[in-house]
Amino acid sequence: MKKNVAIIMGGYSTEYDISIKSGSVVYQYLDRNSYNPYKVIIAKEAWYVLLDNGQKVEIDKGDFSAFIHGEKIKFEVVFNAIHGTPGEDGYMQAYLEMLGIPQTACDFYQAALTFNKRDLLSVLKAYGIRSAESVYLNEGDPIDADAILAKVGLPCFVKANRAGSSMGTSKIYKKEELDQALANAFAEDDQVLIEAFLDGTEVSVGVITYKGKTKVLPITEIVPHGDWFDYKAKYEGGSTEYTPARIPQEMTDKISALAQKAYEVLGMKGFSRSEFIIVDGNPFMLEMNTTPGLTEQSLLPQQAAEAGIPLAELFDNALTEALKK
Repeated sequence: MKKNVAIIMGGYSTEYDISIKSGSVVYQYLDRNSYNPYKVIIAKEAWYVLLDNGQKVEIDKGDFSAFIHGEKIKFEVVFNAIHGTPGEDGYMQAYLEMLGIPQTACDFYQAALTFNKRDLLSVLKAYGIRSAESVYLNEGDPIDADAILAKVGLPCFVKANRAGSSMGTSKIYKKEELDQALANAFAEDDQVLIEAFLDGTEVSVGVITYKGKTKVLPITEIVPHGDWFDYKAKYEGGSTEYTPARIPQEMTDKISALAQKAYEVLGMKGFSRSEFIIVDGNPFMLEMNTTPGLTEQSLLPQQAAEAGIPLAELFDNALTEALKK
């Protein structure tokens, strides 16, 4: 019996368009012999099923169903392809758990924790996973630029604490640039993380639950064409990526072990993609993404392909694991 799958995409953040691309790729590759997939757009103004003819059918938020061609469609599983809020920060996970509908991403607590860069890195520090020196600010806090820069140095990164795709992130070189960088970050989130610049090799590693077990995917080395791995580098061809990464086997093993450790100690499931900077032989974690990009060009699908897992199998496995719950 084929399962009705809601592929949720869109969301409430500036990552809306990127999420639509990811969700559309999932829709394209899902096996129609096993699933009846539906594109479900989650937007601030409405939640709706987008049919192939362009028709929009409103979602009943009471039980997450829709009337399509006179028939009430109830979704047996949700494929979460939302980047940012409310799909990557725990809100959709909590809502679906309340309704008893399984979904492919991690659970709501893990989503909320990993979406908050400061809290994630603080928790993982207790497990020996290093991160950059940092300063945390809430909107409205007094700002002592001299004290901040004395701690993190220059250049440094000013980041929206709860955002992805480098939204609200700036790299600054002078004290005079701090105010504008903070304004950019606070436009995205009311919490900001200011981090020391780590001059090293940037790598990304996917960890997934695959056939019931934790699987670490091949590592990708990221070489931005510009100054750093910003939005343009991520989505507009502004970087060169090497999968597997051009790093020694010893370092590959070390980073793979750290990524797996983070995944398991946090009680993760589904997809994750962790970012590290290697400085003087030591990996420092930057962040963990729990609904990473899923287009053919995205990092995690690249890594899965290197591991011999094509997109159709990657997506099918995610749904199979979700339905076990």
